[in-house]
Amino acid sequence: MDIKIAKIMFGLIKAARPVHWVKNLGVFAALVFSGLLTSPEHFMRVFWAFWIFNLAASGTYLLNDVLDAKRDQEHPIKKFRPIASGVVSKEAALLASAVLFTISLVWSHEISQLYFILLILYIVIQIAYSLYLKHLHVIDILIIASGFVIRVYSGAFVIDAHLSVWFLLCVVSVALFLAAGKRRGELGVMGASGKTRKSLSSYSTELLNSYVTMFGNAAWMSWALFTFFESPQAKNPLWVLLAEISKAASINKLLMATIPITIFGIMRYESLIFKGRSEAPEKVLLTDKALVGSIIIWAAVVVWILYGGVSTYAPTI
Repeated sequence: MDIKIAKIMFGLIKAARPVHWVKNLGVFAALVFSGLLTSPEHFMRVFWAFWIFNLAASGTYLLNDVLDAKRDQEHPIKKFRPIASGVVSKEAALLASAVLFTISLVWSHEISQLYFILLILYIVIQIAYSLYLKHLHVIDILIIASGFVIRVYSGAFVIDAHLSVWFLLCVVSVALFLAAGKRRGELGVMGASGKTRKSLSSYSTELLNSYVTMFGNAAWMSWALFTFFESPQAKNPLWVLLAEISKAASINKLLMATIPITIFGIMRYESLIFKGRSEAPEKVLLTDKALVGSIIIWAAVVVWILYGGVSTYAPTI
């Protein structure tokens, strides 16, 4: 293969941001909490929905980088992106974006019509965000957060799972927390000059700090409410015995055991936000050892409670 072509192909893959696909794992949320994780049929439907969402998301990243090329050249880190640095031409990026959109939409329609509609909504919102909405303060945070909500609903639609109000509130709170943290990280790196993002000039450090604190509190409290109202009943005699000893720990509140882990994770991420390390949430979620550890432990406890035989059933969210 010609070296120049290979360089362009590598640049396109990099511009598609596969590292960001970690955010799309939210597609699996409904599968886990609906009690269908061990169902091969449902797992495969969500598995393919995840990869289709990856293609659509990468298409939006390519389009966004084309539109943001000039501004990215002013950013200390983003200036090295393939499109901003000139490694990949805008024409090639737009073509690749169109191909990814087409493939993702065709395949999503094969899985579920509702998923297909939701994916169209996601793409339209992201295009509107890239063209204009990201320059509007507050609106930009809400749009970023909406992407996480759409991811969770995508997973629910492909398996026809119900989302409880408490779970939805938890997802929205976490999404707003991550979005506010992202803007706080960008403000810490670039300041409020607006050279790389117009909306930053409308934010102050104090305002974003208040957003982060507010949504961080909402995130762990909404999760606490979800675990209180939606946890499965205990099955293992030891858990039942402990519940009898302490009536405050009712046998249908097993998931409340994850609340301390959740609080630690949010506190850890919030500390990283105030250290200016939250501009790229996907990198933080993959590289910070304490945060990664808390996520793994949280996930292990949740799966153990729902599928490890200590409860009589897994809840339908």
